[in-house]
Amino acid sequence: MIKALKIMLIPNTKQKSKLFQSTGITRFAYNWALGREQENYKNCGIFLSDYDLRKELTKLKTQEKYK
Repeated sequence: MIKALKIMLIPNTKQKSKLFQSTGITRFAYNWALGREQENYKNCGIFLSDYDLRKELTKLKTQEKYK
């Protein structure tokens, strides 16, 4: 039989702020990619590959507005 342990992790305020920051960044990237896919499919009728989306997201990160 495998026994399980339950451990409660209590993050401090700095860890909480980093957690919420990374959650916001992830949500932005997901919504941006989804919107880009929908826009491309509506205009061209094809889906973008993951490679193309990652390449565009990397370029987006270098812009001053999104740093």
